[in-house]
Amino acid sequence: MAADLSQIVKAYDVRGVVPDQWDETLAELFGAAFVQVTGAQAIVVGHDMRPSSPGLSAAFSRGAARLGADVTLIGLCSTDQLYFASGRLNLPGAMFTASHNPAQYNGIKMCRAGAAPVGQDTGLSEIRALAERWSEQGAPEAAATPGTITEQDTLDDYAAHLKALVDLTAIRPLKVVVDAGNGMGGHTVPTVFEGLPLDLVPMYFELDGTFPNHEANPLDPKNIVDLQARVRAEGADLGLAFDGDADRCFVVDERGEAVSPSAITALVAARELAKTPGGTIIHNLITSWSVPEVVRENGGTPVRTRVGHSFIKEEMAKTGAIFGGEHSAHYYFKDFWNADTGMLAALHVLAALGGQDGTLSELVSVYDRYAASGEINSTVADQAGRMAAVKAAYAGQDGVTLDELDGLTVAADDWWFNLRPSNTEPLLRLNVEAREEATMAKIRDEALALVRATD
Repeated sequence: MAADLSQIVKAYDVRGVVPDQWDETLAELFGAAFVQVTGAQAIVVGHDMRPSSPGLSAAFSRGAARLGADVTLIGLCSTDQLYFASGRLNLPGAMFTASHNPAQYNGIKMCRAGAAPVGQDTGLSEIRALAERWSEQGAPEAAATPGTITEQDTLDDYAAHLKALVDLTAIRPLKVVVDAGNGMGGHTVPTVFEGLPLDLVPMYFELDGTFPNHEANPLDPKNIVDLQARVRAEGADLGLAFDGDADRCFVVDERGEAVSPSAITALVAARELAKTPGGTIIHNLITSWSVPEVVRENGGTPVRTRVGHSFIKEEMAKTGAIFGGEHSAHYYFKDFWNADTGMLAALHVLAALGGQDGTLSELVSVYDRYAASGEINSTVADQAGRMAAVKAAYAGQDGVTLDELDGLTVAADDWWFNLRPSNTEPLLRLNVEAREEATMAKIRDEALALVRATD
């Protein structure tokens, strides 16, 4: 019987526990399947600092070369550095990382040439089917001429590309604390920040895929506590936190307070629209009302989309958008092959802050306009039943609109909320925003009572 890879092949990537759920033997089959599905004659492969990453990426590369593809290994890199290499070299790519997941996990993020996404509908399901079949029947027949495997360092070129997109040479000196979480930010930040007027205070820059200090997931507030304390202790101008593969960046102001990713989205959108007047900006449906407001105020066109990078990238390609942002701190740039790069967003924040005399909290206050709940997860056995109960409770109310672009969004003049089921866990995710804190709390509690009802 063929291996069942349904547990590790997700909507956008491969991810699972090593070696319990997958290993180098399967990685080699994934490499061969990737080449077969994409038809690639050459690919680029990179990996993060997890203990299993070098072996898995080498096995994937052997599988790709077996089917005749030339492989360029770029070694240790962030996910957005792999996207850079895919874009600059115009090659399909594979990044070995499990992002913010615990140490025993690993995964593969794959893309086509020019960093175009590979997901379930764009090749991932076919890659899975081939790997499953070959795991039962044996590896595919080798090409008459196997591909070559060579190494290339892209870090300096990646850093130069980013710095060419955001001019930081004339900013005032800034003191910035960076928490790399023992992830790939410790590899990329020193080279990207080199030569800039920044006093860098590094935290947890040692590459260590066992994450000895805290999880490399800054979306969880407990993982930025150290950064917040250090920003205050150092009297720094701001703090930056990167996740494990350094494709997401979170920002802390001079008071040690977390800055909403929606506010960062609005700030970067305004800067991109200053460069490209009238441009289109993508935002997902759980970003703040302030994002489309700021886009319109700056002469741009906001486009609302579902949550998830494949939807954002698809919409960016379709609309020719110049920038896109998600409330999970993924930031996408047309100048970066429509791919997400937290590092480029961080450079925009540094340029905006250093280009004026005020503090970061003052700078972002114009973009942070509403009271928000943050994402609240509820464990529910019957996701569809609870969603239906919430919909029934609000349907038909005066002045209330409902839409189901992604889960259920309920909106009125002075508040909105979105309720979405998790694809992988028995959870419903609630996000609430309102013009006033008291209204937000009231709507949040009403919605949670419906979600968590036991009738």
